[in-house]
Amino acid sequence: MTPLQFEKSHSATWAELETLLDRLDGLRQVKKPKRGEPALPPVDGARMTALYRRSCEHLALAQARAYPIHLTQRLETLTQRGHRLIYRQHDYGLARLKQLVLVDFPQSVRGHRWYLLAATLLFLVPMLAIGWATYRDPGFVLHLMDADEVQNFDSMYGDSDRSIGQQRRASTDWQMFGYYIQHNIGIGFQCFASGLFWGLGSVFYLVFNGQSIGAVAGYLTARGYTETFYSFVVTHSAFELTAIVLSGAAGLRLGHALLSPGRRTRLESLKHAAKDAITVVYGVMGMLLIAAAVEAFWSSARWVAPGVKYGVGAACWALVIAYLGWQGRPARSSHAD
Repeated sequence: MTPLQFEKSHSATWAELETLLDRLDGLRQVKKPKRGEPALPPVDGARMTALYRRSCEHLALAQARAYPIHLTQRLETLTQRGHRLIYRQHDYGLARLKQLVLVDFPQSVRGHRWYLLAATLLFLVPMLAIGWATYRDPGFVLHLMDADEVQNFDSMYGDSDRSIGQQRRASTDWQMFGYYIQHNIGIGFQCFASGLFWGLGSVFYLVFNGQSIGAVAGYLTARGYTETFYSFVVTHSAFELTAIVLSGAAGLRLGHALLSPGRRTRLESLKHAAKDAITVVYGVMGMLLIAAAVEAFWSSARWVAPGVKYGVGAACWALVIAYLGWQGRPARSSHAD
């Protein structure tokens, strides 16, 4: 779709939103009518919110497709004004958090769909390739990590009493929760912030983490530790691996802004991309916190049967995919474009 076709297709939506915002602005500025004077007609809040969300999606598409600056600036002005008028009483606190979780984060992820696809391939292809190679030849893992690390994985996921799945005291679980938070957020930050190096840093960390996970999975599968390993990782990986890929996608967004700034200067392009990607980063931090809690208190619980963990893990994967794919989409109505 060309920029002209895009603008022609959606200009009616933008014009209607502008009209509703003008009315809302007028209602908030006018004084309360005196007794006997007719009250101004109310604004259809549901319709205005749906138009605002749709315009946000249009803005994300326009930015991803590098449409002319006058078009993106018009949408930026419109969505910023809409946010200020619709949510200005809820910029902080639970209402703002609800807006971020239920609308802004999944919409922003979908707006980064092409970066997400690239990040997924950069992470998934090395993971599967190295995993298969290590499964066929367990000794291949020594090309990627030293013998002490490999021995540590044997003790963690083997059948000994030191297995990671052993029942632990609550204090130890809380300590592991803190460790997982530090570890997971560190990986997410690397994948995102290293995108400042023209995107090459994000590419490196996505490939590196993918091949590392593949090597461990392939080795432990070849060793016959499938039940201990996969029942441990299946649940929290839905949040952790997805968050790693999302943080890498946000880093690729920064790198692309530097490599192809369009009509902006590189600094302006970077600022614009960072503002667009920060919503994804907020969501990633939340997903990594969830992953850390699940890993510390659920994944390591030996009293839970592996079959139950597989079932819960499958449900979590389905939930994450459905949430990112459909949550926050505007409801279809008779006013749809």
